[in-house]
Amino acid sequence: MARMPLAQRRRQLTEAAIRAMARDGVPRTTTRSIAAEAGVSLSVFHYCFDSKQALLESVIETITEHYLAVVKEEIRPRATLLETVRAGFRAYWDHVRAHPAEHMLTYELTQYALREPGFEHLARRQHELYCATYAELLEQVGAGTEFGLRVPVPVLARYLAAMTDGLTLNFLVLGDAAAAAEILDMVAEQVAGLVHDERLLPSSGRRPL
Repeated sequence: MARMPLAQRRRQLTEAAIRAMARDGVPRTTTRSIAAEAGVSLSVFHYCFDSKQALLESVIETITEHYLAVVKEEIRPRATLLETVRAGFRAYWDHVRAHPAEHMLTYELTQYALREPGFEHLARRQHELYCATYAELLEQVGAGTEFGLRVPVPVLARYLAAMTDGLTLNFLVLGDAAAAAEILDMVAEQVAGLVHDERLLPSSGRRPL
């Protein structure tokens, strides 16, 4: 077996865990099955992760990184702010439609963490990460501009995290992609409507994005 840096090996095992859990479910996925999925020995798994909690936290963070990367790539200056916001939402939605099992896994991880004694903090970590992700994206939208928000970034970030979480579950249950796309367009317009041009405000009224 080729020697691999620890961080790279952890990433390999995390991606293998995501595939195995998305296919078989969280309760039925074992450390042995993850090691087999990654093509490594069980001892390599235990060298990389000292607990199941550490593995699940890595899984949660990595799934979020998957769609954050594609959204960040799309959030670049466009003709209008609305187009920029829409591009970000559509990039997220394209990821949901392309990887439904991975997004379904996020809900299973939440329920598993809430039901398993001692794992509750992972569910909190998961949703805190969603909010932090939206805050980062909002900062990116406003970077280098004269725009600001009419509401605090943490409030809007929590709203967007709750909205996309519910909308994604709605799509996974009902399968109505057209209806979901319409809702995302509506939310994009709402977000654009919460933005103001700070050049028109007195300095005391500035609230940077």
